[in-house]
Amino acid sequence: MTYFITKPKHSSGGISNKLAIGFMQKTSTFAQILNKSVSRKNNFPIIREAEIVDIAAEGKAIARINGIVIFVPFVVPGDVVDLQVSKKRKSHMEAKVVNYHRLSNIRQKAVCEHFGVCGGCKWQILPYKQQLQYKQTQVSDQLIRIGKLDIPEILSIVPSDNELFYRNKLEYTFSANRWLTKEEIDSTDDFERRALGFHIPEMFDKVLDVNKCWLQRDPSNAIRDAVKNFAKAKGMSFFDLRSQQGFLRNLIIRTANTGEIMVIVSFFRDDDLHRKELLDHLISSFPEITSLMYVINQKVNDTITDQDILVYNGKNNIVETMEDLQFKIGPKSFFQTNSNQAYKLYKITRELADLTGDEIVYDLYTGTGTIANFVAHQSKKVVGIEYVPEAIEDAKVNSSINGITNTVFFAGDIKDVLCKQFIEQQGHPDVIILDPPRAGIHPNVIEAILFTMPQRIVYVSCNPATQARDLAFLIDYYTITTVQPVDMFPHTHHVENVVKLVRR
Repeated sequence: MTYFITKPKHSSGGISNKLAIGFMQKTSTFAQILNKSVSRKNNFPIIREAEIVDIAAEGKAIARINGIVIFVPFVVPGDVVDLQVSKKRKSHMEAKVVNYHRLSNIRQKAVCEHFGVCGGCKWQILPYKQQLQYKQTQVSDQLIRIGKLDIPEILSIVPSDNELFYRNKLEYTFSANRWLTKEEIDSTDDFERRALGFHIPEMFDKVLDVNKCWLQRDPSNAIRDAVKNFAKAKGMSFFDLRSQQGFLRNLIIRTANTGEIMVIVSFFRDDDLHRKELLDHLISSFPEITSLMYVINQKVNDTITDQDILVYNGKNNIVETMEDLQFKIGPKSFFQTNSNQAYKLYKITRELADLTGDEIVYDLYTGTGTIANFVAHQSKKVVGIEYVPEAIEDAKVNSSINGITNTVFFAGDIKDVLCKQFIEQQGHPDVIILDPPRAGIHPNVIEAILFTMPQRIVYVSCNPATQARDLAFLIDYYTITTVQPVDMFPHTHHVENVVKLVRR
């Protein structure tokens, strides 16, 4: 392949943007963002006829030019494209496609009209079989090539039963300044500026107005549209992030496998009349909503975990089920956002723990106690530890409603909790299960784990890179016996990975 690097200008030849984008999806939104990037005036070059050769981290793909790696979004291996470089670093560059010369034979059409503008589901144009292959490779690269770990053959990734409509939670943002297409920017016409949707990547104050999201089942889209249309009709103001003004701020929709639905409306300020109008409209339009709540959030950021969330109608929770267990989910509760895959993930975790009913299990980063309660019937005792006190209260409730009496839960920093006195009181762990956040385990927590020296460790991770880093501190004392990836989020680069370690 011969590459031509030139100064920026509109390219000609090859497959037109219109043809390429028409192949990818139904609308021209992706073409609009491409054209917008082409028009930027900068001194970075255009690289012509670059072949996309591989998939990289964060869902981007790779081209290699003269030994330099170029990261490119929204393309697949086999595409031949012209690239507008947007960032230059010593070791790599970042670029965007400005023209297609040849489309890969593995490329498929994106199902969502917002593909390429919305920051989610970046792999829609990659067939699911290939998505799984790249996720499997990602785990292998992180643990073996980068982590230098001695591991057994990695088991085949567990696929998701559903490629679409698999999420049980979505959060939408109201915005007084929606993201505009190039045509709208150039137009002198008046158009609607309010939006209810998702943040545009790298544009914190711009929101894409969503027409349909393929991630959450009905009536999620209908609820979002009803709220947006009613608010517009009543002249309610949408939040302006820059000026910190407006009435409507966020909309959270949670669905459970029991059919229950929770809706939380976040307002920036209280307006009793408009608030009641909107919430009453939801009650009359969607009687299937079992928990309707609201919050007045006047902070700079959107998080509501530190706010009072009030019940307007129905219950203060929804319920998920797994096997014979029920899990109560409140407005602040964490629960895996793909319920079906969470069940598979927890079953794998339980199987790898090799529980006989005689073991004391420590569940670190227990959250709301989902894993702790899930393995309780096969354990002598389960001790759950979590930093967030509210989550621990949920964990206790989940044990109570399921009649589980062999669990105990503690709130606190794990490195401080896991001391000699605590272990003497609760019993020495035979098994430790840990499911930390993406940042992985703090070094002090690793020291605490090695202090307890359980017979087995089952490490559940949403980030194989930090998992590999943490495992490197354990392998002097433990042997890695099983590695099992699980796909929780189709059309994204994210992958869960479960590793079993046995004491040497």
